[in-house]
Amino acid sequence: MYQTEHSPTPKNVLPTMYDLPSEHPEDSGLPDLYHLWQSRCLEYTFCPSNYPIELVFVASDLNLYFDVRHTQWYKRPDWFGAVGVDRLYRKQELRKSYVIWQEEVSPFVVVELVSPGTENEDLGQTVRGLGQPPTKWQVYEQILRVPYYIVFDGATNNLRAFVLTGDRYEELILAEPRVWMPEIELGLGIWQGAFEGLERSWLRWYDANGNWVQTPTEQQRQQKELAQQQTEQQRQQKELAQQQAELAQQRAELAQQRAERLAERLRAMGIDPDEL
Repeated sequence: MYQTEHSPTPKNVLPTMYDLPSEHPEDSGLPDLYHLWQSRCLEYTFCPSNYPIELVFVASDLNLYFDVRHTQWYKRPDWFGAVGVDRLYRKQELRKSYVIWQEEVSPFVVVELVSPGTENEDLGQTVRGLGQPPTKWQVYEQILRVPYYIVFDGATNNLRAFVLTGDRYEELILAEPRVWMPEIELGLGIWQGAFEGLERSWLRWYDANGNWVQTPTEQQRQQKELAQQQTEQQRQQKELAQQQAELAQQRAELAQQRAERLAERLRAMGIDPDEL
C-alpha cells in the first residue's frame, strides 16, 4: 500500500512546534551566564565545511521532543547541532522547539555542560523511574541515536566523549582533550583563550588542519587587521613611488646641470655645443 500526501503519519497528525510548549512552569528556561557563553562559543564555531550553512541548525536549552507515543515528553540539551536539516523551520521561521517527528532528523552531536547535581544524569548513571520518561542518556543513545555525545565539566575542564557504536555508546579514550568527527569534518576540543572578554578554557570547534574555527568577532578583527595592513602597504607603495619620482627628478636635474657645465666648457674652448 502506498502512502498518499494525506495519509495519516506522525508528521501530519501529531502536535507540531506550534502546539507544544517551549518550556514548562517548573523549568526556568534561563541558563546561567557560563552555559550561555559556552553555548554561544560552540554555536559561533560550528561550521561543517561539507554542509551549506542553510542546512545546519544549532540550539541551546531548546525543548527537544522525541517520542511520538508521548508527545509531551522532552529533553533540553545544553547544546546540540543537527546537519542536513533546514536552519529555519519550514525554511522561514525560528524554532520554538525541536520536534523530532516533524524534523525527521536527529541531532548529530549533543553537548551537556556538567552542573552541580547533573553529572550522574549526564553520564547515564541515573535509573528511569516507573512510569517516568526515559533518562537523558537513554534518549540520546537509544531513541534519537545521536552519533556523538559530549560531556564537559567547565569547572575541572574534564572532557568526555561518547560515540554511538552499534546500539550503545562507547567512551573514546582521549590522548588529548580533542574529538575529531570525520562525518562533518570538524573536531571539538578545549581551547584556552579569551571569549566575550573572559580568559578561561572553552569548548570550541576546530577544522581539519587543527585550526580553531574563528568566531565572528575574530573574523571581524582579522578583516580589520588585514584592511589596516593593506592600507599601510598602499601608503608605503605611495611613499616609494613618490621617492622614486623625486629621485628621477633629481637625476634629471643633475644631468641637466652636467650638460650645462659641459656646454660652458665647450664655448670657452670656442666650440659651439649646438653644432656638435
